[in-house]
Amino acid sequence: MIAIANAPNSQTPAVKPTVLVIDDELQIRRLLRVCLDANGYRVLEAANGQEGISEAAQHRPDVVVLDLGLPDMDGVTVLKRLREWSQVPVVMLSVRDREDDKIGALDNGADDYVTKPFATGELLARLRVAMRHNRPLPDSASFHSGRLEVDLTTRVVKVDGREAKLTATEYALLRLFVRHAGRVLIHQQILREVWGPNYIDQTQYLRVYVGHLREKLEAEPSNPSLLLTEPGVGYRLVVAEQ
Repeated sequence: MIAIANAPNSQTPAVKPTVLVIDDELQIRRLLRVCLDANGYRVLEAANGQEGISEAAQHRPDVVVLDLGLPDMDGVTVLKRLREWSQVPVVMLSVRDREDDKIGALDNGADDYVTKPFATGELLARLRVAMRHNRPLPDSASFHSGRLEVDLTTRVVKVDGREAKLTATEYALLRLFVRHAGRVLIHQQILREVWGPNYIDQTQYLRVYVGHLREKLEAEPSNPSLLLTEPGVGYRLVVAEQ
């Protein structure tokens, strides 16, 4: 069953962010329109991939919700077409929950992946994160999430206000997560960025260093709340509401 989140109490902004929903299921589009309208979004709809690409080109939405299974073309094909000319945040929506499907979508430029059935509260949170962090943070930026604070200029990392001592590799890994905070990073992408292209199959390196980071950053390393595992896919640094 899909739970509809209540609209926030905060005042609706004067300029509503635009969401393009590309999904062939009329019931899903109606549900999302009700939910998104109630939460301060302007909603556009498309029932197939070609219509979705045209709507995206014409209206330039702030974020796209894209179904993986469409009647005229696969959602990943639509995603690839969009990525030829646009960096609009894209959240994939699908009944498929296989790891290969998730990896394929994320590896081709999706910002996130939500499986059906879904709670609209979670989807709304993922949309906010995708829009807020669709571009990597510049090196001059600082990052805050819960108990974690990272200053990319000074390379200082603090947990609960106290400086955390990281090795060079640990910091490089954390910096990558911070610059893509809220997004799922797949194993191969992380290994390529931090260790280099010759290490993309060395997932044990990643497991060890993620474990080191959790020991230094998490209140409960065995039950992490900041650096989350996306099973079989990769990792995601949580962006906590401030």
